[in-house]
Amino acid sequence: MRTTVKLATGSLAVFSPVGLTPEVRETVESLGGNVKYIAAPDLEHHLNLTPWKNAYPQAEILAPEGLYEKRQSNPEYQDTPFEHVFKKEDQLPRSISKEFDTEFESEYVYGHGSCELVFLHKPTRTVIEADLLFNLPAKEQYSKSPEASGTNFLTKLLLPLMSTKPPATWQRRFAWYILSAQDRTAFNMSMRRIDQWDFDRLIPCHGDTIETGSKGIFRDVMAWHLDRKNT
Repeated sequence: MRTTVKLATGSLAVFSPVGLTPEVRETVESLGGNVKYIAAPDLEHHLNLTPWKNAYPQAEILAPEGLYEKRQSNPEYQDTPFEHVFKKEDQLPRSISKEFDTEFESEYVYGHGSCELVFLHKPTRTVIEADLLFNLPAKEQYSKSPEASGTNFLTKLLLPLMSTKPPATWQRRFAWYILSAQDRTAFNMSMRRIDQWDFDRLIPCHGDTIETGSKGIFRDVMAWHLDRKNT
């Protein structure tokens, strides 16, 4: 999924960019065309960074540590510069620019196996993330696909695991045993900082947008990480 936010200054921030098709470029131009920030939210969602950077050279790339090095094995990606690299030793709060910091808060979840970047767009109380929380089935994402339902065998197998319906037991277990296995203490700290944010809407990379009530869903899925008894 691609998420584009138009800042009050007119600049555009693009998260998890999809392929830069003519239709996508037309949409960007309809928003003013001033792409200023391109965010790769983790070590996996980065394949379209170079085409976007080439098309909008003024844009600054935001990415987690380790991604630049990962991309050096592919000649197509090697020369794409990263202006803002999130590192676990960064002093908090992190700063990107005055216009960006005015509208966004960020959390680098380095305890996540894919080194997740999570953003809060404060004016709309919207969290933007990639692989932190899933909301399957992805009805919206498949709405224009020939396979409109998106429910192939693998998807049907994963649906019970990646559902956000209370009590979301399997997704809670997935977060605890899989996502946070790399550094659970750091993951817990990140979840508690995100829990302090004021948000109601959540846009995931995998699944439909949660238009309202996402704070409660987040707390349900991440309950074990938010529990102070768990370090």
